[in-house]
Amino acid sequence: MIEPLPDLLVAPIVRAALAEDLGRAGDITAMACIPADARLTAVFNARRGGVVAGLSCVRLAIAELDPTATFTPMATEGQTISAGTALAHVNGAARAILSAERTGLNLLGRLCGIATLTQDFVHAVKGTQARITDTRKTTPGLRALEKYAVRCGGGTNHRFGLDDAILIKDNHVVACGSVGEAVRRAKAFAGHLVKVEVEVDSLLQLQEALGHDPDVIMLDNFTLEDMAEAVKITAGRVVLEASGGVTLDTVRAIAETGVDVISVGALTHSARVLDIGLDAVGN
Repeated sequence: MIEPLPDLLVAPIVRAALAEDLGRAGDITAMACIPADARLTAVFNARRGGVVAGLSCVRLAIAELDPTATFTPMATEGQTISAGTALAHVNGAARAILSAERTGLNLLGRLCGIATLTQDFVHAVKGTQARITDTRKTTPGLRALEKYAVRCGGGTNHRFGLDDAILIKDNHVVACGSVGEAVRRAKAFAGHLVKVEVEVDSLLQLQEALGHDPDVIMLDNFTLEDMAEAVKITAGRVVLEASGGVTLDTVRAIAETGVDVISVGALTHSARVLDIGLDAVGN
């Protein structure tokens, strides 16, 4: 069971997207063609199979324009569905439903696409100990929604922002002078609830990092052989995260090296939107 995001977090995103679409004069097509008192019943249907995520975006988009509309989900968040599956029924003011349609579908299709791609990666590593996690390579303004979609697909979330964990990357290392010095400074700065992760690009840097007890070590663009060696060297002393150009073709072999976590930027920056349409069925 996927715990949905609170409306308090989703509504401002939906409202901003609606405002962008409605522009300065509102939906002049709906106003020109549809009487103000017309009603409409419609169904959101999946044109392609995938994983459901983000139904609340559609519900809130319609409710913003017609608070009296009824929205009935026919699928659940995180559910795997096939092409032709009805995701939700809606009944309300025709103008409101049609004006909110594209905003709702843009968000729903985006989130379902992320959830679907995440599930593909999760299935690819099934039977190993590796977990699939996302990155901060998200669409500006949509991070909470996109990371939620990753959870709907069975993945886990990396840090949400710059303020919830310390992640020392290669440029931080250059600025500090060495991996060891960067980790030392981070450990001295961090509160007792803040984890410290450091990115390394060689087994030599890995050994240096271990001497300063980070919580997580990111193996950046390691070969499979070096990943397996890193697993042997660390022997469970630290969480190992593999990162860098991970694809569906390579993720299984990476998982089989014994790493704990595999971070995949593609989950959020390259997911294909799931094709979902709104079909009117009456008034």
